[in-house]
Amino acid sequence: MSRIGKKPIDLPQGVSVDVTADNVVTVKGPKGELKQAVNPDIKVTVEGAVLTVERPTEQKRHKSLHGLYRSLISNMVVGVNEGYKKDLELVGVGYKATVSNNVLELSLGYSHNIFVAVPEEIKASAEMLKGKNPTVSLEGIDKELIGQVAAKIKSLRKSEPYKGKGIKFVGEVIRRKAGKTASK
Repeated sequence: MSRIGKKPIDLPQGVSVDVTADNVVTVKGPKGELKQAVNPDIKVTVEGAVLTVERPTEQKRHKSLHGLYRSLISNMVVGVNEGYKKDLELVGVGYKATVSNNVLELSLGYSHNIFVAVPEEIKASAEMLKGKNPTVSLEGIDKELIGQVAAKIKSLRKSEPYKGKGIKFVGEVIRRKAGKTASK
């Protein structure tokens, strides 16, 4: 059996889960509401404050869906209860970030500024402190959407291995290369 799939999900206080007849799971909590369509083969049951996900057979397809949907529902429960946050760091001379009306304006060393429209479900903020690299924070309840937006922002200027310039997650370690050495 799937190790992840067979673990029950404990529902915190204030979080409610509804499963409709067409297998759509709706999770409501203090921070908002999320919906996820589940494959008809996978059975989702709620008993009291515990949610379980079950599969019908031991087929490889059912095993993979079992763990997948358990993880997705677990992420939804954590999202509506606590929320998610990702921080990006802009490393480079002259790199800047500002946010206005959910539009992120980035100055990344190109000849023009880059404007990124952040979805309404995500709250974006930029912080620029003297002596530190600018940081962009993304907060919301949908883990998948935050990860997707963060990856899109990061792809605008990937970190390079020689000087370490570019956009990276806070705490991410960039493997550095030595570069050229002088020959004698």
